[in-house]
Amino acid sequence: MNAKRLFALACLVSLYVTSPAYAQLYKWVGADGKVTYSDVPPPKTAAKVEKKAVNIGGADAGLPYEIANAARGNPVTLYSASQCGPCDAARQLLLDRGVPFSEKTVNGYEEQTKFRKLTGGLDFPYLQVGANNRKGFESDSWNAALTQAGYPESNMLPRGYQNRPAEPIIAAKPKTEPAPIEKKDDRPAIKPKENNADVPPGFQF
Repeated sequence: MNAKRLFALACLVSLYVTSPAYAQLYKWVGADGKVTYSDVPPPKTAAKVEKKAVNIGGADAGLPYEIANAARGNPVTLYSASQCGPCDAARQLLLDRGVPFSEKTVNGYEEQTKFRKLTGGLDFPYLQVGANNRKGFESDSWNAALTQAGYPESNMLPRGYQNRPAEPIIAAKPKTEPAPIEKKDDRPAIKPKENNADVPPGFQF
């Protein structure tokens, strides 16, 4: 690929990055052997056609515009606890509706203390939809908050889409390897031999 084609591709991708929606980028080879990049589908005579979704929003890349737009303006976070039936029902509602979300787990005193400072209580599950919060699970209330935030009422996520695994509300500290213990040398020091070759007879040190 020559410099002109690389420059054209960079300009095209830059255009998408500054736009409010994601789009498809096409690559194909024309009858004259020329490689073309465009957001417009290629003609039927084109060969070696490739199609790729252009990433314009990081985590919401490749999502339908309606979902991507809602996720950028009103990201969804679910706070859950272990052995919590309502938390399982809340998670399933988000999955069934096709809402991209991150999940923070709260277990143990230290994590509960942080969660209490963030939310003012220990009500689980806890939902954040942008600046809109919901304590405890109530399907009608949660669906209303999601609809208000612009999320579709039916699942429109691409097939195979998966949310990131749940993470603790307090990130685990990386383990540090202990410093190696230096072994002491208990052997007695050996006194270096003195060179007495030039000492006259009868002299002692």
